[in-house]
Amino acid sequence: MTAGLSIGDLSARTGLAVSAIRFYETHDIIKPVRNKGGHRRYGRHDIRRLSFVLAAQKLGFSLADIAPHLRRLPDHKAPSKADWTRIGRTFRREIDARITAMQDLRDKLDGCIGCGCLSLKSCALYNPGDIKGREGAGPRNLIAGSRMRGDVEVQTKD
Repeated sequence: MTAGLSIGDLSARTGLAVSAIRFYETHDIIKPVRNKGGHRRYGRHDIRRLSFVLAAQKLGFSLADIAPHLRRLPDHKAPSKADWTRIGRTFRREIDARITAMQDLRDKLDGCIGCGCLSLKSCALYNPGDIKGREGAGPRNLIAGSRMRGDVEVQTKD
């Protein structure tokens, strides 16, 4: 691939600044080739990779969350449907976990999140004597590795 898109063309197609495109290169999200003159050239598939990054970042995923998925795609060619399906299956599990965590937060936000504050009347029921404080700092009922048992959340060592 020596023709390809220039960095300016890629910038125009994605809406990203040239500096942002170079930043994504440093994280192996895209891997341009160099033409005989030493200029970067990008494939049309790089538009899709960058679009995926932008969409995932808009949903709150960090580049550290996203990059490992894209590094599994083939370099310098368009990923196949099977490649995207594999990424989608793995990424979907992460999205589902975040949705579950956000629903849990939403459902507990106006009640007990196990922070040990004892400021709500329900704390006397769900966190008597600040027992959650013995489990550690922070919102104990929302920390990963916990599960509900009846109305009381129990920490597990998964």
